[in-house]
Amino acid sequence: MSKRELIDTGTDKRYVRRDEDGKLKESVDVSRSLSADARHDAKNDAKSARVIKANASADRR
Repeated sequence: MSKRELIDTGTDKRYVRRDEDGKLKESVDVSRSLSADARHDAKNDAKSARVIKANASADRR
């Protein structure tokens, strides 16, 4: 699957995918795409900001 490209038309923003010839293959509104991303599980667990801050301050000592 090709990478998504952000297109800002001035009135709305869209993610598009292009085929091998560079023609537009798929077009999705950004808000719809972000909603779909939120429904999928992440590959990696994100650490909380507190853990990252604690580790950073411990390294300074």
